[in-house]
Amino acid sequence: MTFLAQSPTLQDFGHDVWWLVLLKVVGVFAMLLLLTLFTINYERKVVARMAQRPGPNQVGPNGWLQSLTDGLKLPFKEEIIPLTADKVVYFLAPVISAVCAFTAFSVIPFGPMVSIFGERTPLQLTDTSVAVLLVLACGGMAIYGIVLAGWASGSTYPLLGGLRSSAQMISYEVAMGLSFVAVFMTAGTMSTSEIVRAQANGNPVNLLGLEFTAPGWYAVLLLPSFIIYAISAVGETNRAPFDLPEAESELVGGFHTEYSSFKFAMFFLAEYINMITVSAVCTTLFLGGWRAPWPISAINDGMFNQGWWPMLWFFAKVLVLLFGFIWLRATLPRLRYDQFMRFGWKVLIPVNLVWILALAGIKTLQNKATDDGTRYTIIGALILAVLLITLLWPSRTPAPAPNLEEQLARRPKGSYPVPPLDLQVPPSPRTRRDVAERQPAMAGGGAATDETGPANSDEKEV
Repeated sequence: MTFLAQSPTLQDFGHDVWWLVLLKVVGVFAMLLLLTLFTINYERKVVARMAQRPGPNQVGPNGWLQSLTDGLKLPFKEEIIPLTADKVVYFLAPVISAVCAFTAFSVIPFGPMVSIFGERTPLQLTDTSVAVLLVLACGGMAIYGIVLAGWASGSTYPLLGGLRSSAQMISYEVAMGLSFVAVFMTAGTMSTSEIVRAQANGNPVNLLGLEFTAPGWYAVLLLPSFIIYAISAVGETNRAPFDLPEAESELVGGFHTEYSSFKFAMFFLAEYINMITVSAVCTTLFLGGWRAPWPISAINDGMFNQGWWPMLWFFAKVLVLLFGFIWLRATLPRLRYDQFMRFGWKVLIPVNLVWILALAGIKTLQNKATDDGTRYTIIGALILAVLLITLLWPSRTPAPAPNLEEQLARRPKGSYPVPPLDLQVPPSPRTRRDVAERQPAMAGGGAATDETGPANSDEKEV
């Protein structure tokens, strides 16, 4: 039996007995909790290694139980609820975020068909014909938990953080959804298990009579979509360098400033599960899912793509993507908010739309029913469109900075002047006295000084 025969299809779901479904639910829940504890410690150790400093090394073997102790400590800490908070919404907000984070993982495939206690079942909780839309829906619902947390706290900074976070997540979720469109067009399905199956072998391509086999992984075949998804995933999860909703220097802690104890732990848990979820979705849609990378997948007709081996490849890919999150946090500074939003709306979304249009044209050219005249017409139209965009794109030259006189002339009448950024604070009287006392000694002279300053009245006061 080859490894293709092991791949589950939509017809393989919905036939499990009740105890097997319950076992899968508990297994996915426990796996996410353990993976969250691992990811927190994984991040702290990697960042510590990059910063050349000690990481967690006291609790457990080499400090690997530090996250577990922190997770056990948070529920038992004192819970402080603001008097102005809306108690019901204040409680529901972290629940919404945590539930959406767990639900999104229900359609992620971990492996092929396996045998569990004599029952043949796919290593996936469930699957539908629109499974990827479920992931997007869970991401959209999680925004409600964040904006409601900021509003229900009854405080200014959490409200600003909630609004900023919701605007950021909505913006980058649009770009993320558009990057999925290219995958749907290529695979011909929205089912996660079918998308993994479509990446099993190379993709046959027939373009202008040239027939060749494109790489199986969509990260190579659909490289622009993969890059846009990677950027959008970091922006949607509010991770550094895009952690603007939680900017400590601006908003204290963001939307969860007024949360403590177990409710804060739920927001913390939801953030890391979202990291794991977007990494798992990226693995499923662009990196071949649970299939082993080449050349391991070619050994003995796909021997390592059968049984429980695929779980090893799946989690290895997820950990590599999580390392990318950590690497970005350790190396890049935080962006300015308006620049970040402008990048999402004016760069990622337009580029994604142009890429989808180009991909649709390529798909049309691959259609054997299309005659040569239509093919060449489409190619000419695409080349002409690219040339027009290149020639007509407005060139932006930075305007020269106005001088001080122009800035003063532009200031509204009656307004207060804004001090320049390089304004130096004048030294204190004690500093001036100390400098005046040291001046004669530095000059090598013996000019008499008193406690109030230099004796020579012609000498300028420092």
